[in-house]
Amino acid sequence: MRLLSPACSAAVGVGSLALAAVGSWSGLLLVVRGQVVPGWGVSAALLVMALVLRRALARADQPAPVTAARLPRKRTGRAVWVPLGTRLLIVTAVFGIAGGAVGDLVMGAEYHVLRPTGPGNCTAVVREASFLMSGGGEAYAVGRTGLALGVAGSWTVDDGYRPVDSGTYALEWGRDGGLLRISGTSTDPVVSGGSADIDCGW
Repeated sequence: MRLLSPACSAAVGVGSLALAAVGSWSGLLLVVRGQVVPGWGVSAALLVMALVLRRALARADQPAPVTAARLPRKRTGRAVWVPLGTRLLIVTAVFGIAGGAVGDLVMGAEYHVLRPTGPGNCTAVVREASFLMSGGGEAYAVGRTGLALGVAGSWTVDDGYRPVDSGTYALEWGRDGGLLRISGTSTDPVVSGGSADIDCGW
């Protein structure tokens, strides 16, 4: 007996792939026990899980052997478009994951979990990176779930300077959230941005 119908199996597989594809191109970030998992890492895990799930469901949904009385039916337009859509999702996810991983590697990205935390265990997480003579960073607001679903703020600093790694920043918490202020130096000033509102949505 099949646990899931073919339509339900396809929906589960495509849905998992869609999450991996969307996550690979969005400002997704996960914190697990104080360790940061970049968005491309989360998407890679989702993609592997989706492919394993699809393989398992495909095996469970294998049709009975074809006999003379049971000839294969002609594939419908929907049957053709479903595999094409899943391939597009896989390609989109793979390109997003590869782009994120290469970007972190080339720019020497570093992730910092800032302390203290705010009300409701809201946490500020920062990604800093630099390339040639320019540097920059993004801040994320991570709530109780450990997930950040977008960038809370960004900045650019001259000469590849990394303010958070160098300790030239200030994080203040209030009832309505936190405010992260980024400071440069006289020789490596903040070119754009310089602050981020850390709001976990409470």
